[in-house]
Amino acid sequence: MINTQDVLETIQMIREENLDIRTVTMGISLWDCVSEDVNRLCDRIYDKITHSAEHLVQTGCEIEKKYGIPIVNKRVSVTPVSLIGGDCGPDGYIKIAKALQRAADAVGINFLGGFSALVQKGMTRGADAMLSALPDALAETRNICSSVNVASTKAGINMDAVSRMGSIIKRAAYLTRDEDSIGCAKLVVFANVPEDNPFMAGAFCGVGEPETVINVGVSGPGVVVSAIRRAGDCDLSELADIIKKTAFKITRVGQLVASEAARKLGVPFGIVDLSLAPTPAIGDSVAYILEEMGLESCGAHGTTACLAMLNDAVKKGGVMASSHVGGLSGAFIPVSEDAGMIAAAERGALTLEKLEAMTAVCSVGLDMIAVPGDTSEEVISGIIADEISIGVANTKTTAVRLIPAYGKQAGDSVNFGGLLGRAPVMPVKPYSPARFIRRGGRIPAPIHSLKN
Repeated sequence: MINTQDVLETIQMIREENLDIRTVTMGISLWDCVSEDVNRLCDRIYDKITHSAEHLVQTGCEIEKKYGIPIVNKRVSVTPVSLIGGDCGPDGYIKIAKALQRAADAVGINFLGGFSALVQKGMTRGADAMLSALPDALAETRNICSSVNVASTKAGINMDAVSRMGSIIKRAAYLTRDEDSIGCAKLVVFANVPEDNPFMAGAFCGVGEPETVINVGVSGPGVVVSAIRRAGDCDLSELADIIKKTAFKITRVGQLVASEAARKLGVPFGIVDLSLAPTPAIGDSVAYILEEMGLESCGAHGTTACLAMLNDAVKKGGVMASSHVGGLSGAFIPVSEDAGMIAAAERGALTLEKLEAMTAVCSVGLDMIAVPGDTSEEVISGIIADEISIGVANTKTTAVRLIPAYGKQAGDSVNFGGLLGRAPVMPVKPYSPARFIRRGGRIPAPIHSLKN
């Protein structure tokens, strides 16, 4: 039986507390597109995506209208292109990126992810060529997103790849300098990357995924803020229980949309990613959740403890609402996409070092952080290495989406508009890790990786 109170509560969440489905993402396998002729490969990629995702946007709109639940983004993720592009050379990979863009335009999606490489233990010729093409591919496309997995708990950290990513990020920043270096906002560096993540820029369709699959990412920081505010000055055990119950309700909405989308499209349902994904909209902020828990400002001492409790409670509540939870699942802390994080960074309460500490307990990592444009490649690689090591040591996903904003200094800001928001340019340490980065090789896997 439908509970009237539950219906009214969900309506309030949508109308007043910014509850939405952040993304319905269709994963599409491109394995059957492989060809030695890059032009034929591009044609097959275009045909496969446009056929598979032909009704994705329309279906999302129909579900929005039927249930009154906003679906902010309709997206596609594909097989990592370094696995299907082979040895077609950098020029060939740029052709592939442009074919992906044409397909994205044809089906009307917001973003397409999967211009990606998995190089945690070494680099194939295809991955090497793709990375060479990466800055230009990001600059010459609008909606194509890229991810590079440089480490895993089982393999350790590929420091040659980490070093290379510092150079790639700097180049992407320069090539898109007229747009506040937005190319870097479409590129994320991972450790322990999940293969079913529906969120950009890190989404791709993993090698163990079906031919096509629907993965859904929910949101709702504003709902959690309101629930905590209504609870008043309860103790932390009661507060954790309130967050769990709220996460359950949010995830049930995601489960409903995911099941309906899969049914209407005739595609298997994959997972619900129950991450709390913020937006620049006032009230839709993970930082506000932490402040409502009792912090004067996000970034204050105690922030990491609050975030750890929040992340745990969200996961506990979410897994009771869906049998298939995956992706990243937890609380996101992307600075430019979170109004509270932006404010905390601007007032000096939130620093790069504090954000790094918070990533030990949140669901991703250093996300959408702008740094001065003259930050060296080696310092960028050092920031990546620090963050990636947290993921490897703790057997969790961590990631870096860093924007060295060309021509900007600490105290300036960049503005991407829309969901990507704006970011204050944060200072970095002036001391160089160049000698460490130049050593290259691999940092071995930690001893606790031997679990067989």
